Amino acid sequence: MRTRWDWEFALEKFPEILGGMFVTVFATLVGIVIALTLGLLLALGRRSKRKWISYPFAWFIEFVRSTPLLIQLFFLFFALPTIIFPGGITIAVSALVTLIIGLGVHYACYASEAYRAGFDSVPKGQWEAATALNLKTSTTWLQVILPQAIPRSLPTLGNYFVGMFKDAPLGAAIGVSGVLATAQGIGNLTFRYVEPLTTAGFLFLMISIPAAFFVRYIERKVFYES
Repeated sequence: MRTRWDWEFALEKFPEILGGMFVTVFATLVGIVIALTLGLLLALGRRSKRKWISYPFAWFIEFVRSTPLLIQLFFLFFALPTIIFPGGITIAVSALVTLIIGLGVHYACYASEAYRAGFDSVPKGQWEAATALNLKTSTTWLQVILPQAIPRSLPTLGNYFVGMFKDAPLGAAIGVSGVLATAQGIGNLTFRYVEPLTTAGFLFLMISIPAAFFVRYIERKVFYES
């Protein structure tokens, strides 16, 4: 059965869908903070010269990168609360918190590879100069390596975070009231799916396209200043 576009219906439901978009954006932004922080720690751990440290980090990164985000969200939300840890401890969090953690951890593993590429791009002479000056390890990283490596990682990180924003609607599968779940809910109640889903897609374009252009700007700026 074909239906015609109803502007009145679309405008009526727009505020509700916009509210769902705020939830999606919030989950993405918090997820980015987690990914940036955890990703750096994972990258540093993987670079450790001690194999008993670097191997578990490398295994964790590859495991997370090799499994779908949706399965990870399902495990965190449905399976993890059923596991009883020593002391009778169980872990159960809300759907929104699960989505934030899932996005953060999943993309932290990708971010760690971007950081690692940034570390490798620092000229060998910089490492040797730090060693010759007998700088502490913490000083070498904080004042020599990271200020050079992180800017070079930004373009790749930006692409990952645009991808995170587009993956955030997967939260609908575990009950997060984001933009996709809101649009689906409206469609289920009114039996009109064209307007809410099209509106959700339009809102994604309004955010993801400017974000993609911003990433391209960062890429050009970093390339020019390198």
